[in-house]
Amino acid sequence: MRVSYNEISSSAKVWIYQSDRIIKADEKERINQALSDFLTTWDSHQSPLKCYGDIWYDVFIVIMVDEQINQASGCSIDKSVHFIKEIEKEIGLNLMDRMIFAYKDTDGVKLISRPEFQNAIDKGSIHDNTIVFNNLVINKEEFELKWEVPLKNSWHKQLC
Repeated sequence: MRVSYNEISSSAKVWIYQSDRIIKADEKERINQALSDFLTTWDSHQSPLKCYGDIWYDVFIVIMVDEQINQASGCSIDKSVHFIKEIEKEIGLNLMDRMIFAYKDTDGVKLISRPEFQNAIDKGSIHDNTIVFNNLVINKEEFELKWEVPLKNSWHKQLC
């Protein structure tokens, strides 16, 4: 059962799938429709999951499951990964490349490879106060507090 962001508890599990490029408006429409269809029927052992999903910043597909109602089983998690892989094929996105880094600048969210990220740090265009995205957060509370953080407070800093 798909619910709004505000209806999901702070302990809800989070999965963040980052695109390798900005998602176009028409693609976003198709993804949102598919996401809605998937989440409306997503279940664990035939019990509906209380879940949320949306596209953030035209880059990230964020899915949350509130396990206070029903726990996401291995099979249900596999279904979500299969869904993401279907989106990749249908739209022509890569949502699994962990070597693409996302950060904010004055023009919005930027996506670059790890070597480009390191080069931008070396040149100073990315610095300690640049907002980066920590896609390793595990629940909604961390998503709200630790997803968008300055480089100096992120695991990304270890790369420098």
